[in-house]
Amino acid sequence: MRKARRFLLPMCLVLGACMPVAQNDTATRTAVIVDTGLPPMKAFTVPRPSTPVASNSDMARDFLDLAFELESGRSLPVLTRFEGPISVRVTGAPTASLGSDLGRLLYRLRTEAGINIKHDQSENAQITIQAVTRADIRRHLPQAACFVVPNVTSLAEYRAYRRTKRTSWSQLRSREKLAIFLPNDASPQEVRDCLHEELAQAIGPLNDLYRLPDSVFNDDNVHTVLTGYDMMILRAYYDPALRNGMTRSQVADRLPSILARINPRGRGGAAKRLAKTPRVWIEAVQTALGPGANPSQRRNAANEALNVASAMGWTDHRRAFSHYAMGRLLQASDPNAAQQQFMQAQRYFGRGPETALHRAYVASQLGAYAISAGQGEQALALITPHLDTAARHENAALLSTLMMLRAEALDLSGRATEGRKVRLDSLGWARYGFGSDWAVRAKLREIGSLNPAKRRKHAL
Repeated sequence: MRKARRFLLPMCLVLGACMPVAQNDTATRTAVIVDTGLPPMKAFTVPRPSTPVASNSDMARDFLDLAFELESGRSLPVLTRFEGPISVRVTGAPTASLGSDLGRLLYRLRTEAGINIKHDQSENAQITIQAVTRADIRRHLPQAACFVVPNVTSLAEYRAYRRTKRTSWSQLRSREKLAIFLPNDASPQEVRDCLHEELAQAIGPLNDLYRLPDSVFNDDNVHTVLTGYDMMILRAYYDPALRNGMTRSQVADRLPSILARINPRGRGGAAKRLAKTPRVWIEAVQTALGPGANPSQRRNAANEALNVASAMGWTDHRRAFSHYAMGRLLQASDPNAAQQQFMQAQRYFGRGPETALHRAYVASQLGAYAISAGQGEQALALITPHLDTAARHENAALLSTLMMLRAEALDLSGRATEGRKVRLDSLGWARYGFGSDWAVRAKLREIGSLNPAKRRKHAL
């Protein structure tokens, strides 16, 4: 299950990513393009997934925790998956971009994960993707942007069988048919992000683990398209050595040989054996960044997350994320303290490839501070190395934001012509990442307002 909300970054920047909130046992992801003169929308075409860096020992442990638990912590008695070819159909009123994004995802699942899955519009398709409005989704799950349910094919059917054994993941013994509910009035990127996460959960693991730095199966929602790590987990999930109804111990016995065969480079990797994430830290992060809490409660929760991370002796991405959460909450009241927290987050995110996207998010925030201080060259040094990272992870919202920030930094550095070109180039990505023209133009205004030269000009 994944619920998520858009979140604000320093200086009112919105990157279009999602943050965690409270959980239940339904797999979800929380939550109209009109051409008015902006450049055409851009889209990613060639996937560039990174090779997973986890050792097979860590991956086996992760697999078991992903496959045999729900996000609520409830255990699942047996492995469930589809047996045989999987077909996917689309119903409702899908967005224009959904078809191409679905085709690219199915291609990746076939070639990278080795899963026999295809698009088939017949009524007998095992997976139905129903495109409905966000209001329709929230009438059923108020804080969700999208979700997946077993043994139904429509929202009407889900409504009829909600809270019965038929739609309970813990009662499932095999996967025969499922429905994914996606919004049709969100940005193309949000729809695609939902598609990746919900389809992965429809065919594979249902759990999310904060200890995974390089995965969509993580409630920090940093990654929005399936990573190389995720594809390896799904490849193992559909290995012929596994089958429906196997217990955790039976799967554990077979995983070492499966992973040695499909991921030989992981055999020699040193296991990190990251500690399990305690519920108290999870709840603190969800309170700090999710809905429903007042500012004081959020601040106390962020402090609790930092205290737990320190007490646990963490030096990994979860410690970094704790600082990141605190930085976000300090932005409005104490920008200098917030900047220090973001710098701490960047330090703990380290330099490994598995946290490259995390560092790109933080760099966008630190770059915004540099621009606001009139430090164009420093902003360029912070932002430029992360442009390719955002593109490689197919995050158009982040990519366009970084490009807009870079344009302002170029202006500050006396390179206005180059800045105009970068700014114009950012707009096609912004249309995919943010969707509506008003959101794209609002993003331009927000980032432009960081530039002290423009602030002075407007003040005259």
